[in-house]
Amino acid sequence: MNKFLLIIVMILIPINLLVKEKEIPVMMGVTLENYSLEVKPKEEIKEEEKENEKVLISNNKDKSNPFYVDLEEYVIGVVAGEMPASFNIEALKAQAVASRSFALNKMQQNNNYVLSTTINDQVYLTEEEMHKKWGNEFDYYYNRIKQAVLDTKGEVVTYNDEVISAYYFAISNGYTDDAQVVFNESRAYLVSVDSSWDKNYKSYSSTRTLTKNDFLKKLGLEGNTIKIGEVIRSDNNYVRSIVINDIKFTGLEVFNKLALKSTDFVINVNNDNVNITTYGFGHSVGMSQYGAQGMASEGYNYQDILKHYYKNTEINYI
Repeated sequence: MNKFLLIIVMILIPINLLVKEKEIPVMMGVTLENYSLEVKPKEEIKEEEKENEKVLISNNKDKSNPFYVDLEEYVIGVVAGEMPASFNIEALKAQAVASRSFALNKMQQNNNYVLSTTINDQVYLTEEEMHKKWGNEFDYYYNRIKQAVLDTKGEVVTYNDEVISAYYFAISNGYTDDAQVVFNESRAYLVSVDSSWDKNYKSYSSTRTLTKNDFLKKLGLEGNTIKIGEVIRSDNNYVRSIVINDIKFTGLEVFNKLALKSTDFVINVNNDNVNITTYGFGHSVGMSQYGAQGMASEGYNYQDILKHYYKNTEINYI
């Protein structure tokens, strides 16, 4: 498996554990057979041109038995699966445009690519699954999400007239990170930006405890002692490298091997246990969902949010 795909999968799995209704899975995708994408500035779009696109998705891990879904219906299902429906409407709109952009970016790259409805791509919920999730509050939450999607119908984020790879994640350490570092993807619009709103939420930090033996085993280290050496951090405080028992690891290696929530972590050895405090939750590239909520709560609209997290981009229609 491609090591960067492994990074994404390992990052996403724990996101579902944040909180029950307020849980936030994180990421990506969908596609269309024989698809040709034309991006138009808002001022050039005509109402009659807004024909419904179709996306091809699969509920199976092997992506078998794919089926077509209306694009906007798909985006409703993704926003329901990827962001708490209780979030500010402007944050929900930002999520809708980001999710639509991610899907269409995949379609733009490979028109035969089928994406799953799980955390391997973008989580997609059917109405039946939404009923199970929200119970008696289904109508309220469904209508909020539907409003956010329809209010942004057909809108995508573009860079140099192409739909962007709109990565997003749960919550940062106060800054997002560069796609070049995390995914080895050079994208001028996916660079580190301030996301200080994230620090106001309880999901911002957490501590996990491992036994010494478990810690050493997961890192492939022998012996029964732990010595933490030099830690190198980037300007945004994510760990780039760390020396443990005289072995140098990258921050991403430790993040993956220990299944941490973030690459901003602090390791403390305490008798027979190792306490690891992490700041942020997710891969840290692109839009922070809690950051979007924080911005919306301060009065920023969805376009402000998207342009903050995806640098030097525009909002256009397909």
